Amino acid sequence: MQDFIVVIPSRFASTRLPGKPLLDIAGEPMVKHVWRRACESSAGRVVIATDDQRIGEVFDGLEAEVVMTRADHPSGTDRLAEVADTLALPDDAVLVNVQGDEPLIPPALIDQVAQRLFDDSGASIATLAEPITDVESLFNPNAVKVVREASGRALYFSRAPIPWDRHAFTKAPEHLETDAWLRHIGIYAYRAGFLAEYLGWSPSTLEQLEQLEQLRALHHGHAIQVGLAREPNPAGVDTVEDLERVRQWINAQGADA
Repeated sequence: MQDFIVVIPSRFASTRLPGKPLLDIAGEPMVKHVWRRACESSAGRVVIATDDQRIGEVFDGLEAEVVMTRADHPSGTDRLAEVADTLALPDDAVLVNVQGDEPLIPPALIDQVAQRLFDDSGASIATLAEPITDVESLFNPNAVKVVREASGRALYFSRAPIPWDRHAFTKAPEHLETDAWLRHIGIYAYRAGFLAEYLGWSPSTLEQLEQLEQLRALHHGHAIQVGLAREPNPAGVDTVEDLERVRQWINAQGADA
């Protein structure tokens, strides 16, 4: 596999869970669990990108690379772009964005999204998706849907239930007849050159309507390659309930070891 870099954007501020990266899971801060998962991938380099010294101090004494970034970035993509610039990466370098609240992310998915971008030289971004099998997820605006073309490139991302079945959805269905619907998984691989371009663009109208920043890339004509995840991706930590679920899972794994 070709060489790539994992970047873990990790900021201290969080509306629902203040100091989220430092929350304890099995005796260690959450961000350290994410870092370990990333180190188990095939990445040649793993970088923690943070705006808070307290997060950087988590990795004191470890063979970990921390890049301090500005605190005013509107998104993780902007923070990634600053890292690419700080590290003076060439335009063809591939960076995988692994969110700092994904302590259970399978390393295989990190490798898969990087390989997906390597395999499509005309794409600027790669990401992953998985089939939607229940009606609740399809109609949940927090579950982002994606529609692909034959080569796997994204046609559109939406919070709405796309594609819309004009016959079956005349009323809310009780179950789904097929696995034609895909839920987007928020892991991305980028080319460094694309990130430099991204910084110069204003949010597009579609992005502002849907509140999905990947639509900015489609608006500017950049291809996004979407692969079907090879294994399930456990949900990240957004709420206290999520945190407790992850704690229970990791504690159970430790008990079984």
